[in-house]
Amino acid sequence: MRSFWNALPTEGRWLLSTVAIQTFGRGMTLPFTIIYLHEVRGFDLGISGALMSLIAVTGLVVTGPGGTLIDRFGARRVLIAGILSMIAGCTLLAFATHPLTAAVAVILIGVNFGVSWPGFNALIASVVDGETRQQYFGVNFALVNLGIGLGGVIGGFFVNVDDPATFMAIFLIDAATGLVPLTLLLWPLRHVRTQPDDSAPTEQEGGYRAILARPAVLWLTALTFLSVFIGYGQMEAGFPAFARQVAGVSTQVVGIAFAVNTAVIVLLQFAVLAFITGRRRTRVMQVMAVIWAVSWLILGAAGVLPGTLAAAIGVIAYMGVFAFGETMLQPTVPAIYNDLASDRTRGRYNAINSAAFQGGAITGPLVAGLLLGEGLDGWFIGVMVAGAAVVCVLARALERVVPAAANGLSPERSGSGVEQSAEGA
Repeated sequence: MRSFWNALPTEGRWLLSTVAIQTFGRGMTLPFTIIYLHEVRGFDLGISGALMSLIAVTGLVVTGPGGTLIDRFGARRVLIAGILSMIAGCTLLAFATHPLTAAVAVILIGVNFGVSWPGFNALIASVVDGETRQQYFGVNFALVNLGIGLGGVIGGFFVNVDDPATFMAIFLIDAATGLVPLTLLLWPLRHVRTQPDDSAPTEQEGGYRAILARPAVLWLTALTFLSVFIGYGQMEAGFPAFARQVAGVSTQVVGIAFAVNTAVIVLLQFAVLAFITGRRRTRVMQVMAVIWAVSWLILGAAGVLPGTLAAAIGVIAYMGVFAFGETMLQPTVPAIYNDLASDRTRGRYNAINSAAFQGGAITGPLVAGLLLGEGLDGWFIGVMVAGAAVVCVLARALERVVPAAANGLSPERSGSGVEQSAEGA
């Protein structure tokens, strides 16, 4: 950790040192937004669910144009606009007593959701490179989970459905935490540029269609979508539903499982980073897929003995094993996207990454609801395990076309069979 910190430029240290603070407010509101909309404001449960989905849908719609704007005007300007939109949205949501007001609020939050991922990834890639960039993405992921985890725990003790003011307070706190990255962008990071100078030669890399025509990008995007579909897309829908309806565990057990998830990521991320540095990122993703397959089998076994101590242990163990796999996904996928991109296309590459992630996060719960709603518990576990197997296949296909440097190998370790031409990549 010390050598990594010393290798970071000042801008990188500013960004990393404030991550947990930035995500703390999000952690306070994330688990309780639908409770706030339904139980506190009295909106119909269907309307509340639709409002939650509207955040992700808005983010998906905004991501593409956001990536183009990042490449044209720079990540800093786009991020400032996104953060201001989030602050306005969280503030408005705190006082929303009508579904239409809440809809405007979540759309504003969704705008930031759509531009923050490609914006911050582009900003990170502009200040750190090489192995330090991969390490940065991993450490950043651990700190994001730390901030969200602490926010969720504190929010759980603070909010009270019989006191709307407690929910209003957490949304205002979420808005206030947005002032931290806003201050960074307006002051210490005001000179950071992600777009090249106007005098830079124009590259013939085209728009999104041309970028997606590159085999490496196409395979990587498919891999990202499927990984999120069987991973994060199930964490807030498939997993809790299976744990409650099939394994028959209490909500307290589900809460403990999420706490274990955060703890494993924070405790193991540094060790995993040390292990994967210098190794093929595609091989790391294959290992991740195997670990996730094991985690789904553990959850499936928990459903065999519903309502028992064994089921509770299985549910918690699932989250611990799943979190171990997470520590391998986050340092690798963003690093490959940014190593494939140039300074003129970095925003669009990260937007593709974000869109694939959001696509998996949206479709994952839909499939989970369909299968579990029809009582197809075994099929649900089978689809997740099969998806993990396909991730292994996609990672192997990606390895054949991605340049060695983008795959995490140093020049001396890359062979002629790994290095690819720009066209092949």
